[in-house]
Amino acid sequence: MVTVDGRQLEVPAGTPVGQVAAQLGLRALAGRMGGRLVGLDEPVKEDTSLELLDFCTPAGREVYRHTASHVLAHAVRRLFPGVKLAIGPAIEDGFYYDFEVARPFTPEDLAAIEQEMARIVAEDWPIQRQIMQRDQAIEHFRLADEPYKVELIEDLPEDVAISCYRQGDFLDLCAGPHLPSTGRLGAFKLLTTAGAYWRGDERCPMLQRVYGTAFERAEDLEKHLFNLEEQKRRDHRRLGRELDLYSMHEEGGAGLVFWHPRGALVRQLIEDFWRKVHRERGYDILYSPHIAKVDLWKTSGHWSWYKDSMYSPVKIDEAEYLLKPMNCPFHILIYQTQTRSYRELPLRWAELGTVYRYERSGALHGLLRVRGFTQDDAHLFCRPDQLEDELVGVVDLAEFMMKTFGYHSYDVMLSVRDPERRDKYIGDDRVWEQAEGALLGALRRKNLDYVVGEGEAQFYGPKIDITLKDSLGRGWQGPTIQVDFNLPERFDLGYMGEDGTLHRPVMIHRTVLGSMERFFGGLIEHYAGAFPLWLAPVQAVVIPIAQRHAGYAQEVLAALKGAGIRVEVDLRNEKVGFKIRWHEVQKVPYMLVVGDREMESQSVSVRERGGGDRGRLGVQELAAELLPKAGLPL
Repeated sequence: MVTVDGRQLEVPAGTPVGQVAAQLGLRALAGRMGGRLVGLDEPVKEDTSLELLDFCTPAGREVYRHTASHVLAHAVRRLFPGVKLAIGPAIEDGFYYDFEVARPFTPEDLAAIEQEMARIVAEDWPIQRQIMQRDQAIEHFRLADEPYKVELIEDLPEDVAISCYRQGDFLDLCAGPHLPSTGRLGAFKLLTTAGAYWRGDERCPMLQRVYGTAFERAEDLEKHLFNLEEQKRRDHRRLGRELDLYSMHEEGGAGLVFWHPRGALVRQLIEDFWRKVHRERGYDILYSPHIAKVDLWKTSGHWSWYKDSMYSPVKIDEAEYLLKPMNCPFHILIYQTQTRSYRELPLRWAELGTVYRYERSGALHGLLRVRGFTQDDAHLFCRPDQLEDELVGVVDLAEFMMKTFGYHSYDVMLSVRDPERRDKYIGDDRVWEQAEGALLGALRRKNLDYVVGEGEAQFYGPKIDITLKDSLGRGWQGPTIQVDFNLPERFDLGYMGEDGTLHRPVMIHRTVLGSMERFFGGLIEHYAGAFPLWLAPVQAVVIPIAQRHAGYAQEVLAALKGAGIRVEVDLRNEKVGFKIRWHEVQKVPYMLVVGDREMESQSVSVRERGGGDRGRLGVQELAAELLPKAGLPL
């Protein structure tokens, strides 16, 4: 008896997984048997569970795209004699393979490799697993002049059998599994090349990495390629430059952001809204220093956990100081300034605190990965009996903020301990069960769907992680809500309970936007630079048709500014069509054209972004229409 996708079936032991799928009329790519990923040729064992995996499952896509990476390597081997193969895994949305070649690949090379891959698919070679003894595998790959494969094998334990996969005359080191034959590959595309150090180590040889993607259906590949082009169009690095929002300068320091007037204005609007909402929800705003003595970070434990991500200490008055990598110890010091009573709790303290963390230069990426960034940080100190209610409040705030900024789809993970490795975590079972139960209770009270991530908790407590989905369906790191037992213990925090004795508070770390830099970068891409009216740095521009209309354009400017609209006037000596196209590229929500008729009727001709011409409106009429949408959301 075999349990297949939750159904019990009479399947003879030894039946291949692929045959089981065929009997059920399913087009599986692989299977998971007894928790192990297996190919379609794997024989079914007695009394086991079998999950059939298709392209809709992450594991199924991984098997499919990993097979595509082997077909890529096979094609490169045919076309480039002497090439040396490194590794070729499946990755999110695609695959890659690293090669040592005499020269970098060109776009013409990619086209030729793609054609050769199509021939290998058409040849429909069976893909067969081959097990070798360690010494036999080393000898084979040494004779084949594949030093990277030899190095990988030598790193494996001596008693491990070596798994390889053969398709025709091509044999590659691989744990598998794979599709049963190369002919099962459908639509694929090679995308780009890049340099990559072997094993990510700058001291190792530079290899050529070829990226590609693969789908079962051609229409899905076309949709994916369209999304890739849309991602390029929305790239916050390009739009940040074109819209004059921010810049980054090597001479000023890698990973540091210089905010231009328009970008700074958008950031200020976000921060003003953030402060307004937090004050309305019972938070107090804090400010804390940018540096602190090393001893503070030793007490908190960050010195031992995050030392490699911190900047080197600086010496001041014989003491060593660090640029702060996070804000939590500062809020704890403020908590310790007086004896707290149970009546004071909960305390909700929030700070837009700028922190500094060392990131390797290769990991820096526009606004998404920087070395100096501002967190919308908050720490809540509460009694254990208040924990669930406070978590519900934080989740509610996170939802409100996400929806206000236009994110209406998101995934939620409840990150808990690994039940098999409880020794990795501090705190006893009682407090963990209470914290996990409170997080679970908050999610259920908010009626949110979630997945449980076993082993994803921090060592000091469980958490909720929310991934935002942008307008292209891409995931972005969003709100994080963590329950912490470690810092209250390390800093010996307490409050006077109703019984007259000291008790330990529970600490909640939370961020609802993340870093301002990363959130801003994501917001640019989510809206493709066309911010909603309340966030647009310039909400309207007045465009006079001729010089004689400049005076009236200035009157319109003054009237709208007086009404609270962010408006500019374009007095350049250019044609109206040129000006309109310019401000369309600048994503200005409203263009207000004024000429003789508008002067006579004291009106403006309105062009709305995405809405085309709206005809003439009176200036005050337009101001009354815009104002409800132009200010901070209520």
